Amino acid sequence: MADHKEYWSTESDQGSIRISEDVVASIAALATSETTGVSGLYSTLTSDIVSFLSKKNQSKGVRIELGEEDTVRIEIGFLALFGHNICEVAKQVQENVKSSVESMTGLKVVEVNVHVGGVTFAPAPAAEESAPAAAPEE
Repeated sequence: MADHKEYWSTESDQGSIRISEDVVASIAALATSETTGVSGLYSTLTSDIVSFLSKKNQSKGVRIELGEEDTVRIEIGFLALFGHNICEVAKQVQENVKSSVESMTGLKVVEVNVHVGGVTFAPAPAAEESAPAAAPEE
């Protein structure tokens, strides 16, 4: 496989295991988006340009850095949902991402840096079109 992706690799008596950084990014993105108070992922123009120039196809708003000794550093940008405590949401994102990545890949997460790119508002509930109530029959 001669491609440009970074892989975490390990050898065992049964063969080798290779996990792409894109897989780790997808796990982190899903764990973030499932956190209460997160509206969506967020990436800056700068990170989009860097991803494009380095030809890395990662989940939007997630940057992965594989390190030595089975470690990984993760940076995540997200949009917070109005009405939630942003610091609490960010801490929960860190915990969810760390737990998900470590349990699914076996890698040790040494950092989860979060960047809150903005606040979004929940869409207004659609006004229910109520049909005129029928008068009770006498």
